[in-house]
Formats: sequence, structure tokens, C-alpha cells
Amino acid sequence: MSDLDFVSGTKPIPIERGEGVYLYARDGTEYVDAGASYACTPLGHSHPAVVEAVQEQAGKLTFVDSSYPVRSRENAYAALVASAPDDLTQAWFCNSGTEANEAALKFARSATGNSKIVAATRSFHGRTMGSLAATWKDKYKKPFEPLAGDVEFVPYGDAEALASAVDEETAAVILEPIQGEGGINVPPEGYLETARECTTDAGAALVFDEVQTGMGRTGQMWACQGVGVTPDILTTAKGLGNGLPIGGIVVRDWIADGAASHNATFSGGPVVTAAAHATISTLVEEEWPAHAAEMGDYLTAELESAVGDEIREIRGEGLLLGVELKRGANRVARDLALEQQVLALPAGRTVLRLLPPLVIDEAEADGLVEAMAAVIAPTTDAQ
Repeated sequence: MSDLDFVSGTKPIPIERGEGVYLYARDGTEYVDAGASYACTPLGHSHPAVVEAVQEQAGKLTFVDSSYPVRSRENAYAALVASAPDDLTQAWFCNSGTEANEAALKFARSATGNSKIVAATRSFHGRTMGSLAATWKDKYKKPFEPLAGDVEFVPYGDAEALASAVDEETAAVILEPIQGEGGINVPPEGYLETARECTTDAGAALVFDEVQTGMGRTGQMWACQGVGVTPDILTTAKGLGNGLPIGGIVVRDWIADGAASHNATFSGGPVVTAAAHATISTLVEEEWPAHAAEMGDYLTAELESAVGDEIREIRGEGLLLGVELKRGANRVARDLALEQQVLALPAGRTVLRLLPPLVIDEAEADGLVEAMAAVIAPTTDAQ
């Protein structure tokens, strides 16, 4: 089995169940989920509040068309809007992050009457045709070209280039507040503020893709809250249903008022919105975003102490962390899984991405650090 097979193909670890931060193989082996769920389980696996909500709703009603009011959907809408940054007052549910971003670009174009989309290098916004057009890497796009047109890319973090690209023909600027797939890239101070200023001046929509950064992962419910910048459109998915497939969009009134019709058959289904309502409510009421901030600081400090001399950098916010290695991330991810029972993700050639559930505690973080030290710095004792 090659490194690429392990990272990109079917893993030789058949998973049977999960609980908290752990996943269990069919043979009973316990693995730490430091990325296997791709940030989709902020409350950990099989959280009781989500399980109860899903089971109760499935016993009442599994599906009805979204034009019929359903209490679980109404509750989830209210919870999502209440958790969102101020001035984002209208919400819509869909089935995934790429669909949320696809709809966001459609909403921006219909609300502004313009077509130009400004996106960033190293971005990742999804794999459907519209969101794929705003994604940077050719490896995702080339087999499907030509894609939707009128997309201009500017270097992520370059405020001057961004401001220069936004003009009166721009419908939207779409950015990740912290880039995930592109390498856990944190923008320089003032960058997101510039994005807000130039889109406002041009009458364009500012779209924040919080599919990975949202739901408390960076230490705030939404990463943009950490810098005090509110977009016109915020997209979410991954952790929204704590493992169930649901995406969402929250928008300002002017976007909602000007957007053309958009819908999907399964958007806002009763079972997945029950999961979303339970997830959002539990995150907020039990203050898991603040815990993520504390654990992110703790994990970063412990990793720097244990493997600091063997790596280039640790970057990110909260429990969205990227460890810049001095060697290939694919092999390190493989060795962590097969030798230390830790499941992590690469984010580019040399960055190891850590996305543990937000409920991870210090003892579990210590075990993660010890495992990483054993692989990254095998001659160094874990601290």
C-alpha cells in the first residue's frame, strides 16, 4: 500500500462505531479522531443530545417537502440565526458545504445583477460546478473544464490585490476566514477588514465560507467573529449536523430580498434539522467554542514543547490546527494511523491538519501529543 493510497483511497481500517473523540475498528482497536471526521463531529461521535433528537424525530416524521412547516426545521432556523453574527437574519438549509457555496454564489449574482466572482489562491469551496470554479487547485478542476466563468483569483492574504480586483462588475468575494484544505492559512491582520470595506464600496457581496471554520472550531462560534467582520453571506456545513449531511446559509436582508428562487428537494429535512438544532443548542449552551479555544492553546503549547525542533510551524485557531512538517504529511498521517492509532489529515504536501472534536480534554490531548512525538520526533520523549 502506497502513502497516496492511504491518504486518498480506502483506508485499511474498517470503522464500526464511535464515541466522543474515539473511533473503533471492527476488531475493537481504538483510534483518536484527529481528522477522520473532517470537522463534522464537533460534539464528538454519537453525542447523546444529537442521538436522542434524531431518534425522536425519525420516529415521528422522516421527510416531507420543505414547503410544509416542520417544527424541527423551524427550531433549527431559529438556532442558526441566533448563533450567527449580527445582521445575518435569513437562513436556508441544504445538503452539503459545496451546495451552500453554490447557492451563495447564485444569491450574490442575482442580488447584485453582476457576474464577477473574486476568489483566493489555495482556496477550496467544493466540487459542484459553481463552487469548483471558485476553487483554486487544478487537480480538482481540470477534468471538468470548462467551468462557470468570470472568476478571478487573487493571492490569499494580499489585501492590496484583493481591493484592486473588486470593481463595479463584482458580484461577490468568497473567502475562507482561515483556509483549510489549502494548508491552514491564517490571513494577516486587516485582510478580512479590507474584504469587507472593498465589497461594501463596490456594492458586492462578501461571502465567508465557514464550512470548516464554523460551529465553534476556531474558538468562536464563527471564525469571522474573532475579527469582528460580518459578511453578507455565511455558509456552513460539516459540523452543523454533528455528522449528518446538512449545509446552511445565513444572509443579510438585502441578499434575501434580491436573491432569485433556489431550492432543493431534501433541503431542511426533519431528521437532519433535528440534528442541527441539537448540535447548535448544545454547542452554545455548554460553551464548547470557548473550550475549543482553550484546548487549541493547550495542544499548540504541548506540541511545540514535544516536537518543536522537528517541525517548521504550528498555525491556526482553536482546534483547527496545521502542523507544518519538514517532510511529507502523507507518510506522517499513515504512520500515525498504523503505528499510533491516531487518524489525522494532510492539508497539502507538508501540513498535517488536526481537527479533533471540540470535546477533547487535556488527557486526550496529551495522548495525541505523545503519539505525534513518537512519529515526528521518535528519539524525543513526549513532554
